Amino acid sequence: MSDAWAAELEFAVGVARRAGTLLTESYERVQRIDYKSARDVVTDVDFRSEALILEAIRDQYPADGILAEESGRHRGSAGGRSDRTWVIDPLDGTVNYANGIPYYCVSIGLAVGDSVALGVILDPARGDLFAATADGPACLNGAATHASDKESLSDYVVSLTVIGRGGIEKERRVAREVRIPRRMGSAALSLAYVAAGRFDAFVQNGGLSLWDVAAAGLIAERAGARVTDLGGGPWWNSGRRAATISTVAAPEPLHRRLIELLAGARVTSQDR
Repeated sequence: MSDAWAAELEFAVGVARRAGTLLTESYERVQRIDYKSARDVVTDVDFRSEALILEAIRDQYPADGILAEESGRHRGSAGGRSDRTWVIDPLDGTVNYANGIPYYCVSIGLAVGDSVALGVILDPARGDLFAATADGPACLNGAATHASDKESLSDYVVSLTVIGRGGIEKERRVAREVRIPRRMGSAALSLAYVAAGRFDAFVQNGGLSLWDVAAAGLIAERAGARVTDLGGGPWWNSGRRAATISTVAAPEPLHRRLIELLAGARVTSQDR
């Protein structure tokens, strides 16, 4: 890992592990589940994990801003003048977690200006920790990790989510060209999986938020994947509203082929 962000990375890893311990200790012991929408829920564990992370950031980096899934934006002591913002999802995959399905994660990213400087994804169920800085390699449990080197799209196992009208039929069109698609229920963890070749590619045509992609997008990119929006443009835009982001991540040159396949299936960007 680079020395430029070593202190922040060490901090983020430590906080993610603390939040992960909280999630593990509370697993299948959720006390309260509330509905944020018809399909999205939040638990008391989401709030407790987020509170832990926010407190740690305020203690260590009080001038920095924070963008958190459950509580939104927080200004640091610099009164909004800092160009550093911690982007966190304290529990991505809440529906899985609340139902006892062990596929969820803690996501912590640090955005500086118009880019992401570091990202950490912790999978408490497996004990896996993905991490990267903008000027260093992606690592899984401290060792360098790399995206898939498969040469054919027909061999790809793809995290594929197409939302909007006709989404299931469009997914079927794409699925014919790959080995098999999967929907796992935690976008951040699935995107991080691209960094280790566990998923060969990740596709979601919308419904994502900054806290879903900040850490995992950087990790996948530093592992050698090309990460873009559905149209092939930049994957990170700090001005995007919640639930409006699309993401495609895959190694070159099959990223381009995947974009073409999605266009042929008439997959367009959608808001959740």
